[in-house]
Amino acid sequence: MNLLIVDSMTWTITVLGWFIVFVALVFLIGVFLTVPKILTWGTRRALRKKNRMAKKEVVIDDELVITGETNAAIAMALHLYFNEQHDEESNVITIKEVKKRYSPWSSKVYSFNNVNFPR
Repeated sequence: MNLLIVDSMTWTITVLGWFIVFVALVFLIGVFLTVPKILTWGTRRALRKKNRMAKKEVVIDDELVITGETNAAIAMALHLYFNEQHDEESNVITIKEVKKRYSPWSSKVYSFNNVNFPR
């Protein structure tokens, strides 16, 4: 019994699997590189249209770029804002004894074990 024998179908499935994975990775890289360019292009187009209507200067490309430091500051401000919305707990647990109302369901008089024998 030789377990090292590999037929051609195994090699086909292996190569095809690797090929699909690499094609998917190349596709995702392409998507991640083109989406920011498309968004910047749309923003420039909208600003140019707005500036033409208001008869203002053309927007400089440096004004459209947001640096990493600016993104980090915005993210930190949002994080702090959303964390302040929660109530501060006192971390003290109090236990009150609550008197329960009488319930015939918990009464031992009406238990199932109460058998009435004839006299």
